[in-house]
Amino acid sequence: MGNKTKKNTTTTTTTYDDNNNTWHWILQKGTPTTFTTIALFAILIRFLVSLYPYSGFKTPPKFGDFEAQRHWMEITINLPIREWYRNGTNNDLSYWGLDYPPLTAYQSWIHGVFLRFFHPPSVSLFTSRGHESYLGKQLMRWTVISSDALIFFPAVLYFIIIHYNQPSRSRKTDLAWHITLLLLNPCLILIDHGHFQYNCISLGFTVAAVAAILSGKDLVGSVLYCLALNHKQMSLYFAPAFFSHLLGKCLRREHPVLEVSKLGFVVLGTFAAVWWPYLYSTQSFLEVIARLAPFERGIFEDYVANFWCATSILIKWKRLFATGPLKLLSFSLTIISCFPSMVQQIKSPSNKGFLYGLLNSSLAFYLFSFQVHEKSILLPLLPATMLAMEEPFIFRWFMQFAMFSMFPLMCRDGLIAPYFALFVLFILVLNTPDQNKIKENNYFYSYLGSTTRRLILFFSLILHIVYLTMQPPKKYPFLFEAIIMNLCFSQFVIVTLGCNIKQWMLNKNVKLDEIEKKLI
Repeated sequence: MGNKTKKNTTTTTTTYDDNNNTWHWILQKGTPTTFTTIALFAILIRFLVSLYPYSGFKTPPKFGDFEAQRHWMEITINLPIREWYRNGTNNDLSYWGLDYPPLTAYQSWIHGVFLRFFHPPSVSLFTSRGHESYLGKQLMRWTVISSDALIFFPAVLYFIIIHYNQPSRSRKTDLAWHITLLLLNPCLILIDHGHFQYNCISLGFTVAAVAAILSGKDLVGSVLYCLALNHKQMSLYFAPAFFSHLLGKCLRREHPVLEVSKLGFVVLGTFAAVWWPYLYSTQSFLEVIARLAPFERGIFEDYVANFWCATSILIKWKRLFATGPLKLLSFSLTIISCFPSMVQQIKSPSNKGFLYGLLNSSLAFYLFSFQVHEKSILLPLLPATMLAMEEPFIFRWFMQFAMFSMFPLMCRDGLIAPYFALFVLFILVLNTPDQNKIKENNYFYSYLGSTTRRLILFFSLILHIVYLTMQPPKKYPFLFEAIIMNLCFSQFVIVTLGCNIKQWMLNKNVKLDEIEKKLI
C-alpha cells in the first residue's frame, strides 16, 4: 500500500538542472551533508533568538511560561513522583501547577537534574521562584536547543528520508528546500526559543510517527504518536487523522480485527508505561486528568484566531452559556469539521491523504475546540509544512497569517526584532530562484486572485504598523487585536475549506488513474 501511494504523491514542479541552483554547493555530497549544513544554520538562528526576552521576563509575581517550565523542574526534582500533580504544602497548584501529561513531567525532571548539577539555586524548592540569573536563563535556553537537536531534528531527517525515498535529479533542490522549511519554521522558533516552550519535543515525536506510518511501520508510528500525546495533550489535534488513516489501512488487510487489536494493544501499552506511577489508584489517575483539562478557564482567554474568539464580537459566548453547554457545542463542532477528512481516509487511505488529514483535523481543532492558545497554530503548521512541496501556495499563505496571528503575543514578550527578522528570512527562503520556478497551478491560488492577495497582504502590513505606532480607543482597548485575529481567522477558514476539498479530490484523481490504466 505504501509504495502504491507514493506514486500518487509526486510534486508539481518543473524539471531543471541542479548544477544551476542556489542549493548546488550543499547538494554535491548528498542528503547527510545537506541536512547537517541546514541544521547547523537552524541551531545558530535558534541561539540568536534565545538572546531576546521570554514570556514573563521581569514581570512578577507569576512571571510567564519561562517560570512555569522552570517551576516544573523545581517540583519534579524536589518532590516524590506521586506529588507532582497533587496540591499540597510543597506544591501549590495555583502557582504554575503541572498541567501537561506525565511525559512533560519526566522531561522536566531530566532538565531539572541538569540545572541542579550546574546551578542548584535555579531549581531549589521555594527559594527559586522567579529565578532569573544569567546562568540559570542560559541553561534553560540550552535545554530547549538540545531538545530540538536531539528529538525534532532527527525526526525531520527521518521524514525527509522516507518522503524522498525515490530521489531523482530534479528533486534534490526540493529536498534541501523542504529541510529548510521544516527546520527554520519561524513560528516554532519564536515560540520555543523566544517565548519559551518545548513544542519541539511533541512535534518531533509527531513528525517521527508520521514518517514511520508513511514507511509502513504502523505499530512504531502508533508508539511515537502516543509519546507525542503524552507530552502535550494538544497533540490530540492529530488524533482523528491517525485514527482514520490506520483504521482505513486495517480494514483493507486480510485480518482487519487482528490488525486493529494489535494497534489497540500497542496504544494501551504505551499509555500504561507512561502513566504507570499514577495507575496505583483511581484518585491518583483522576488528579492528573483534572490538571490536563482546565475547563474552568472558559472557552477562550486571549485573542486567538479561531471561531470562538472571532465570533465573540457579536455573540458573547461566556455570558450567554455556561461551561457545560459550551463544552458540548465545542466538541460537536470540532467532530463535525473533522468528519469529512476522516471519512475520506477510512474509505481511501493513502500517504498523501494522511498528510492532508493531519492538516484538516488539526485545523478543525484549532478553529473549534475548547481553550485554544495562540501557540496552538504550530500544530496545523506542521502538516502544512510537510505538504509544502505539494501545496506551495497554501503553505506560504498559511504560514504568513499564522505568524501574524502571533504578532500581539510577540509584542508582549518583547520579541518584535526576531519576529520581523524571521519573517524576512522566511520570505527569502520562499523566494529562492529555484523555488520561483514552481508553477502555482493551484485552484486555491487562482481563486484568490492577484489583486485580492495583494490587498490582503497590504492590509496586514498596515495592521503591523498600526499596532506598533497607535493606541486603541480607551473604550475598545483590544480593538487592534480583534481586527488582527478576525483577518487571520478568515484566512484560516479559507485554508480549511480548500484543504478539505483537496483531500476529497484525491479520490477523484485515483479513479481517473484507474480508468487510464484500464484503457491502456
